[in-house]
Amino acid sequence: MLRIPDEKIRELLLKEGVITETLWREIINEAQRKEQSATEVLIARNIITTDYFYNLMAGFFVVDRANINLQRFDEKVFYLLPEEIARKRRAVIFGHDPEGTLFVAMEDPGDLETADFLGRYLKTKIKIFLASEDDLNKAFTFYGRKSAEEFKKTIEENIAVSLRSKAQGIEKAAVEVPIVAIVDNLIAYAIASRASDIHIESLEQEIMVRNRIDGVLHEVIRIPKEVHPAVIARIKLLATLKLDEHSRPQDGRFRHKVGKDLMDMRVAIMPTFYGEKVEMRLLASTERPLSLEELGMLEDMAAVVQENIKKTYGMLLISGPTGSGKTTTLYSILSILNRPEVNIVTVEDPIEYDMKYINQTQINPQAGITFASGLRALVRQDPNIIMVGEIRDDETAEIAVQSALTGHLVLSSVHTNDASTSIPRLIDMKVVPFLVAAVLNLVVAQRLVRRICLSCIVSYEPPPGLLETIKKQLTELDSAIKLPNLLYKGKGCSSCGDSGYRGRLGIFESLNISEEIRKIIVSPNFSLDALRIQSKKEGMITMFEDGLRKARRGMTTIDEVLRVIRE
Repeated sequence: MLRIPDEKIRELLLKEGVITETLWREIINEAQRKEQSATEVLIARNIITTDYFYNLMAGFFVVDRANINLQRFDEKVFYLLPEEIARKRRAVIFGHDPEGTLFVAMEDPGDLETADFLGRYLKTKIKIFLASEDDLNKAFTFYGRKSAEEFKKTIEENIAVSLRSKAQGIEKAAVEVPIVAIVDNLIAYAIASRASDIHIESLEQEIMVRNRIDGVLHEVIRIPKEVHPAVIARIKLLATLKLDEHSRPQDGRFRHKVGKDLMDMRVAIMPTFYGEKVEMRLLASTERPLSLEELGMLEDMAAVVQENIKKTYGMLLISGPTGSGKTTTLYSILSILNRPEVNIVTVEDPIEYDMKYINQTQINPQAGITFASGLRALVRQDPNIIMVGEIRDDETAEIAVQSALTGHLVLSSVHTNDASTSIPRLIDMKVVPFLVAAVLNLVVAQRLVRRICLSCIVSYEPPPGLLETIKKQLTELDSAIKLPNLLYKGKGCSSCGDSGYRGRLGIFESLNISEEIRKIIVSPNFSLDALRIQSKKEGMITMFEDGLRKARRGMTTIDEVLRVIRE
């Protein structure tokens, strides 16, 4: 993100009436403690939005904001700046005027050295525009179109060289140029494609590589089985795993450099019938936790969460299936709670993001550190706030509840389909109902849906069949929400790989544990139907209703909402 002196940000925001001196001092203290910029803290606390910040900066630098539309990119001028220089200098050429002046979008228009360099390199007149970090990343995908054409060719060339190689032994093959190039290209292509995961799967006669992009797996390439041992060995070498272990699962991680940025690669290797399977999760090591609004929470949902995390004791649960973004939401809440006056401890599997001033513990069953034993030890560390990555057994549930009863705020996740079913799930884990009612403050259920690509978004009138499906869903929920007159979708463009989607956001429902809800939980005749009826009376918005609201706003499609709800 664009960084300018904090004092200048202060002057601009005071002039705009957005902050007070007292609030500014609070922001600066938090920024220094977390080693973040004041801007990052302001956005994370939802005092300003990213869009507001860039509009403010455009005025400060006296430049226009870049209107980057990949549909109208002029390839002739775009490729005048090689990808390596564009990524290093954080700048792209996105157009020109009739006189031949090139329009250059920069993340930092105040970087005069880069502006001077680009003028000399391009040997023509340039006009500087301000681009957001997201604008530039979107533009960089245009380079990906060219790299996609070259990707398979590069992989095939290196496979051919590898198969001709006379290298003896897996260890030697793992460090040879062809195998190194194959793995590097697989990672580079995944990053360029905005993939969150790389799957390298061993089939009977070949290896299949698939990337998960915006939650959906896409096949990338198939490569000969002969190079499988060397490719697996190369990844094990990078993640410092045992090269000679093939019959047990192994977990590790390594760091991969992309331009100026670092990418953490979390590696999980699992033996399968036809050989070892690799799953690599891509995590930007410089990534800050998102604000609740950036996660996709609308104002009313974010307000409920904010209200409940102000409490000093009790339990807040995030529920949903694997891959629904529960851990990301927990990290966002931890970031809000991360203050000098509180001691925050966590036990996680795995630790996905390194958070400053939070004491994070990785579970390690071989060393005797499980969720239950780790949590039992953490309670003796004088914590104010405890985060347990997941409550998955009776012992962990019991200790978490006892911790919440004895003056700690406990954050955790459970695997349930919706917010209401988290109650019987805890009871099923031998937590007595009166304790569930006593400690539980809030349950948030969530799913991830794909965002509509803003480069190719179009509106349409929903057909009668779709309206009937929505109406049926709303009737089942006894919802007062009206049917939409207009919905949105993406046509598909180079920015989104013709999928119509780019990025993801959450859809949520929150079960606020009121006194009436507590009475239902402790009732001898407890029923989920009674719980849901009461929560609706108290204004609970279900995940489908939240998704429909976002579909009406053009944030996602109704097809996406129906897909994840039905899953």
